[in-house]
Amino acid sequence: MNMRTFGTAALIIADIGAASFGQAQAAVPEYTAVIISTYRHDPNAFTEGLFYLDGFLYESTGLNGRSSIRKVALETGVVIQQHDLDPKYFGEGIVNWKDRLIGLTYTSETGFVYNLATFNPISDFHYTGEGWGLTKDSSHLFMSNGTSDLRILDPNTLAETGRIHVTCDGQPIKNLNELEWVKGEIYANIWPTPLIARIDPTTGHIVGLIDGSNLLNLARTSRDDVMNGIAYDAAGDRLFVTGKLWSALYQISLSPHPDRADLCNKLS
Repeated sequence: MNMRTFGTAALIIADIGAASFGQAQAAVPEYTAVIISTYRHDPNAFTEGLFYLDGFLYESTGLNGRSSIRKVALETGVVIQQHDLDPKYFGEGIVNWKDRLIGLTYTSETGFVYNLATFNPISDFHYTGEGWGLTKDSSHLFMSNGTSDLRILDPNTLAETGRIHVTCDGQPIKNLNELEWVKGEIYANIWPTPLIARIDPTTGHIVGLIDGSNLLNLARTSRDDVMNGIAYDAAGDRLFVTGKLWSALYQISLSPHPDRADLCNKLS
């Protein structure tokens, strides 16, 4: 058993048999995405990271030679500020911390720190493995890398301080991608599915699954156009989602899934 501190709580990762765990756990709640509002989104943006701050969306895009960080007007989808990455880098998740913006790259094991207001580069940092998504609470950063573990980072040093092992009905869930902190939970896109996991950060248990198949059917034009990008406006209690190369960004609410779809088993 491994125990690592996470804030004042203890993160306990136990090696529990999947069958016995599944029997002890209630079924994971399942939801569908209900569209409240639709906004324009750049259909050429291969969305990797997304967050909402002070009335604007901040977005990172991927693909070598097309990667950027952007400040976007929510109501119009117009990019009002942009910094392009060196073509050798494939941009990934971003998060803000105080007056900085922190961004990952896919396979270069290199991240970058920018001035949040100007997007001017400040420094870089390094990590092992791939970089996928980033989010934060009031005292930690959380990073995904395509595995079933979320890394906990010190927001000032960017050093790893712990990990959260993510499971659904006892089964490890990999391909955790873009992340967002929402009301004490970590929301995570699960690549390449139309599902968003709601993760309890103190246990790693998935406590809800959001099915965005209806959004995918509206927005998708190719197999690469997967659902990816979650932003939360805490002051307005608004949840936004989009996808890679989607022409729309949606404000959504959650409704109980009309059928028990057994989504955990479909992921494992």
